Amino acid sequence: MEKKNETVWTEFVLIGLRCQPQWKIPLFLVFLVIYLMTIMGNLGLITLIWNDPRLHIPMYFFLSNLALVDTWLSSTVTPKLLFSLLDKGKVISISECMVQFFSFAISVTTECFLLAAMAYDRYAAICNPLLYPVIMTNRLCIRLLVLSFIGGFLHAVIHECFLSRLTFCNSNILYHFFCDAIPLLKISCTDPSLNYLMIFVISFTIL
Repeated sequence: MEKKNETVWTEFVLIGLRCQPQWKIPLFLVFLVIYLMTIMGNLGLITLIWNDPRLHIPMYFFLSNLALVDTWLSSTVTPKLLFSLLDKGKVISISECMVQFFSFAISVTTECFLLAAMAYDRYAAICNPLLYPVIMTNRLCIRLLVLSFIGGFLHAVIHECFLSRLTFCNSNILYHFFCDAIPLLKISCTDPSLNYLMIFVISFTIL
């Protein structure tokens, strides 16, 4: 059997947004302003809700946690994009890549579960207005919040485990601005069929 030399990559190059050099600084400034507005808006919303006793109701409880998770999600993806626009953060190690994907998977999945909890809260308020205070107790709200984070964590762990079985020897170029599952599967030299199946089944179920 003929043996062939293969290079097993230990780091990736994030191509990110491909644009003309003269557009890099304007794009950096635009995304920086959007990122700062997102962070300040979400943190301002959280501060307002927690400092105003009139907003200590289930709807705003979930909204403040949604803002927190959105801040987490934005901070997982955007800083690397900003550095890559300055040509200072295009290279990322496999371990950093896996941590970034893990953080992304937790936050985006937790957002889905929180939106479902908020939908249930509105359903209870509209369809059972007289029983609403009895149904949506503080204990139930905390349980739904904890379950949302547990669901996000478990979803991320499953995909992280399936990604850890892959090896990367064909290429180390990721045509994306952060480490996501699909771009990683495209450059894997291990058969990613099982990973694609898990992404389809689990993501479809969560959504």
